[in-house]
Amino acid sequence: MDIKQLTYFISIAEEGNITRAAERLHIAQPHLSNQLKLLEDELGVMLVKRTTRRIKLTNAGEMLLHRAKQMLELRDRTIKELKDFNEGLQGTLSIGAISSAGDILLPNWIYNFHKKYPNIDFHIRECDTHEVLELLNNGLIEVGIIRTPLNSELYESILLPDEPMIAAANENMFWRDEPKVIDMKDLSSKPLLMHRRYAKMIIEACEQSGFEPRVLGKIEDTRAILLWANTGMGVAIIPKDWIGIIPNINLKYAQIKKSSLKTRTAIVWKKGEYLSAAAKHFLENCKHFMDKQ
Repeated sequence: MDIKQLTYFISIAEEGNITRAAERLHIAQPHLSNQLKLLEDELGVMLVKRTTRRIKLTNAGEMLLHRAKQMLELRDRTIKELKDFNEGLQGTLSIGAISSAGDILLPNWIYNFHKKYPNIDFHIRECDTHEVLELLNNGLIEVGIIRTPLNSELYESILLPDEPMIAAANENMFWRDEPKVIDMKDLSSKPLLMHRRYAKMIIEACEQSGFEPRVLGKIEDTRAILLWANTGMGVAIIPKDWIGIIPNINLKYAQIKKSSLKTRTAIVWKKGEYLSAAAKHFLENCKHFMDKQ
């Protein structure tokens, strides 16, 4: 199995048809069919189900497609790293970031970094903390921006300041006196919306305050939580830096007075792994920025 075969397989999977894949690759159809058969024979599994109209991937084919794309991306990144002899003055920096960082923190950091290193390009992936760490572990990004906690044995990190949790609701669900700060017990009569990652922490904080919370929804998507709150279905419990992720949304906010109810964002990279000069410069810029705060 080589890079060319993986490229062929990705084209077949994406086109769903060997004829169209051969046209896309500018090779003869019989040659492409033969390469697919050789790949299946080598791996000892059936990668596609052949029909008269389309080719459908088997479960093994789906797995290979995912890994093949990762391997080709890793190849491209390796080539760029080997060409990185200009102390990071040019190249591409791959970053994975949680949505709040991608929307709020990264634009300012990248703008300031770009002024200093205008020839460095960026490849940004926005996903949740688990996916960011998976991309780091697979070598598909160099820098991740995640929520703590993190495994300090595996990752180096720059920790940002603690963020308190905020209650967010529309006008009908919000408290009549429109407080700026609330106690945990003020949430006891409200249906709550929360990110699944913070659910355990929030529920424990409620129980410590003497009540069992009414959890209306545990939701994976950051924006969905705020949009649900905007309908008036419930009160969203969110980190403070989520405010502003959705422009012009009609929500009111109150900080929750509970010392255990805090989150933290971290910039992370793998311990002992190669870092391009571009990544090193970016991390130095981040450290300098944090020292000024």
